[in-house]
Amino acid sequence: MKEKITEASISLFEQKGFSTTTIQDIADSIGATKGTFYYYFKSKEQLLKEIHLEYIIDLLKRQEAIVNDSTSNKEKLHAVIEMLIGDIRKNGPRGRVFFREIRHLAEENIRIIKKERDRYRLNIESIIRSGIAAGEFKPNLRSDMVAFAVLGMANYSYNWFQPDGEVEPSELAAIYTSLVLGGIVKENGTPENH
Repeated sequence: MKEKITEASISLFEQKGFSTTTIQDIADSIGATKGTFYYYFKSKEQLLKEIHLEYIIDLLKRQEAIVNDSTSNKEKLHAVIEMLIGDIRKNGPRGRVFFREIRHLAEENIRIIKKERDRYRLNIESIIRSGIAAGEFKPNLRSDMVAFAVLGMANYSYNWFQPDGEVEPSELAAIYTSLVLGGIVKENGTPENH
């Protein structure tokens, strides 16, 4: 029942927004009572916090498997981008709630979520730094700015990308990877300050 409440809430939060969705709306959508909701969650905000934590922890787990594998840093970066874009098909509504509704959490809860989000970003930075150290990427890159660029492209895709449309998730991931690597791959004979 807890998962049923969570999934119904994600759908409602995506459609109506967190602030305009009531606990009664959630209960009605699954044919339950408000008492059932309160059996599993103290408040609507606690539910939103759990949605956020489940989402980012799942992403981190999958990302860390990529970071720790034995492939090249270029392949790792591509795999991270592909995971984020591919996730839109699997978890699009959850992702949109994650990116859009964090503002409705209390400061303490926002800090908890942002700490996990920061871990995700720092893992991307570590791929970039490792790629620089291995000579795969240009030596003068700001790994923090590259990580923000990757996240900006991939995360904004939740707002417009239709995974069942003309472009497959793997194709979009390949386009994004090509854009990023085209700007950071070290080419033989290229002066270091270009």
